[in-house]
Amino acid sequence: MLQERYRVVGMLGIGGMSSVYQARDMRFPTVTKLCAVKEMVIATSDPQLRQLTIKSFEREASMLAMLDHPAIPDVSDYFTEGNRSYLVQELIRGKNLQEWLEENETLVDQELALDWALQICEALAYLHNQKPQPIVFRDLKPSNIMLDQYNRIRLIDFGIAKIFEAEENKGTMIGTEGYSPPEQYRGEATPAVDVYALGATLHHLMTRQDPRLEPPFTFGERPIRTVNPTISPALEAIVMRCLSYNPNDRFPDATALKEALELITQTSPSRAEIEQLVSPPTTVSAPTGHHPTITAVTTAIQVGATKAEAIWAFRCEDEIRSKPIVVGGRVFVGAYDNNLYAVSSDKGEFLWKYPTLDGIASTPCLYDDLVLITSSDRHLYAIRQHDGDIKWRFPTDGAIYSSPSVRFDHVFFGSDDGYFYAVNAKRGKLAWKTNAYSPIRSSPFLTEERVYFGTEGGYIYCLEISTGKSKWHTQAKRAITSSPVVADDIVFVGSLDATVYALDAGSGWAIWRFRARRPIISSPLVHEGVVYIGSSDNNLYAIDMDTGRQVWVYEAGGQIASSPAIWNDAVYFGSVDGNIYSLTLKRGELRWRFETEGRVIGAPTIVDGVVYVGSTDHNLYALPA
Repeated sequence: MLQERYRVVGMLGIGGMSSVYQARDMRFPTVTKLCAVKEMVIATSDPQLRQLTIKSFEREASMLAMLDHPAIPDVSDYFTEGNRSYLVQELIRGKNLQEWLEENETLVDQELALDWALQICEALAYLHNQKPQPIVFRDLKPSNIMLDQYNRIRLIDFGIAKIFEAEENKGTMIGTEGYSPPEQYRGEATPAVDVYALGATLHHLMTRQDPRLEPPFTFGERPIRTVNPTISPALEAIVMRCLSYNPNDRFPDATALKEALELITQTSPSRAEIEQLVSPPTTVSAPTGHHPTITAVTTAIQVGATKAEAIWAFRCEDEIRSKPIVVGGRVFVGAYDNNLYAVSSDKGEFLWKYPTLDGIASTPCLYDDLVLITSSDRHLYAIRQHDGDIKWRFPTDGAIYSSPSVRFDHVFFGSDDGYFYAVNAKRGKLAWKTNAYSPIRSSPFLTEERVYFGTEGGYIYCLEISTGKSKWHTQAKRAITSSPVVADDIVFVGSLDATVYALDAGSGWAIWRFRARRPIISSPLVHEGVVYIGSSDNNLYAIDMDTGRQVWVYEAGGQIASSPAIWNDAVYFGSVDGNIYSLTLKRGELRWRFETEGRVIGAPTIVDGVVYVGSTDHNLYALPA
């Protein structure tokens, strides 16, 4: 019971910063009046900071209580008890658009996309036109957009909405990776932030390409009509303008965007009218050094003035984003065509494939005669190495992008259902699972006693490997998709907050932090006292593991989501510019690069002087190191 009035009767949702409950308002004893109660924890123990936090909460709650729009839930009460603050809101019955996507396999057509887009624009325009300053939602995404029981759009989770102050518009970066524009990482919040997020949401709905799984700010490489030809060139052009890298190239606010959308609902625009709709240009404006479009294709490695041909290339039916593994003369790799492939390592000849029910983004793992692989179809699979037959599979309640790891006859991995699992590798039976309260896409690092991994909620966890009990956890400012590595009792991991963290493996205390310019998805590699890691700022960094100081940096032609690999005196990695790079370890100087026809997201594997690496051009390559 809260405030001797609100009786909590169930859980509606939980996130990294708050929880939402269903409650009954006991002021109405003869009828069941339900409401939604959002609970926010005040984490600080400092009395002054605590008072500032409470005042900030009360200011935000007062702002929400003044809003009056049919798409915005009514706020009826707010209060603070102990170290928790509460917001009482209208209970919305229905499903959010993320749930709609999960329940419907079809692509959203133009008519439905426009209907939803216009309703969302009306709500955002109401916020953006508030006086004396606009209100910026800051976290628009499918899971924060509800379809109520009447199929009307309702915006939920106003916990981070912000009054835009033109003179002083910088603050904490809050939002969701994939839906947040570049300037939001710098703490800026203008109406153009919501325009970008709506563009990302519409792109996701119309293509089913989840932006949280893509390298940041690469929508320009993913035209909508290529996936969904039912969408008109005019609507595609409008959405792509919303996704412009430079906020000045987008529609300035939701009102301007709504006017453009209304034009194509009323008429069939001519080419000239479409060009006017998308002026300024719709292409993503990228920072210097970023080249999202691949303009040339070659099948040779460039080494100074000489060229060496690739050993072989094996073509799959869809993109390869995972890291291959090589054992016993065979290469195993997963692809987005849902298949786990086995090919010969010497000639790249097809041996067998095992079909899952959805794409595979994880790296396979070996156990005895089994290949273990996770899939976004929510399952962990154990496949026999020699013939590709299944031995067992283990289900979870969420898509799985975390790669499995084996120790002590158990396989460890995380799932989008928020749980971290330990499964008996022989029988496929659950040993234990631990709730991390947010999706886990980081792959675990295992030691004799502990397991380390990150979460999309921004936490780094250390668990006891035998029981799954938490030893410690610590929080970054953004999601941890990067997979940690432990060396000399130090945990190294990257974050979407653009930081590389070095933490004491026993306690989680920070030893040092290294700041890149943009989010980090790449996983670190430690070799002879140096940490190697890529960033979406296009750079591969070499960092001294003891001090956190930069040893050298190499700028590629695009973002680096690929994790590096080392062979002899060189480091290897891929980039979204389509190239696989080889650099000298000592100074980071270019040895050679190999250009593919697609982005290289996955990490390379090097065995006996051969580099095995996949590309989104559907090919698995074998290259001489």
